Amino acid sequence: MSRFDLSPPTQAQYQALVAALSDEERRVLLHHGTEAPFCGAFLDNKREGTYVCRLCGLPLFRSSAKFDSGTGWPSFFAPYDEAHIRRVRDTSHGMVRTEIVCARCGSHLGHVFPDGPPPTGERHCLNSVALGFVDAGQPLPDPLGRGGAEAGPA
Repeated sequence: MSRFDLSPPTQAQYQALVAALSDEERRVLLHHGTEAPFCGAFLDNKREGTYVCRLCGLPLFRSSAKFDSGTGWPSFFAPYDEAHIRRVRDTSHGMVRTEIVCARCGSHLGHVFPDGPPPTGERHCLNSVALGFVDAGQPLPDPLGRGGAEAGPA
């Protein structure tokens, strides 16, 4: 069980968070878009820390689970906590995939594929624009005012 409050933001909180998004963030997070490959801000990020949901701040992935998949998007073999992501069957674009969304706010993050490295064999392929990054040892964001938490080990 997660130590974070996973209840959705109130409608007022959600609207305030959405108002702060750029057009590209809205396109990806709210309308299930995909950013172009090899251009995301976190593709080559090598710093230790925690990747969080750009909209609600929930921790999603640790830098220690990041790997270079060669696909052009930041990739991770395991989430911060399985309870922090929700898997959704995606049949768009004439194929069947598994979309991943933030378990708290429902924002589109990317997709997960069964071709990742051990120990999970999964490749969580993320849009950089759907993420924020917190350096190891820094407090995690708390845009919903639910009590911040220190970033755990990367």
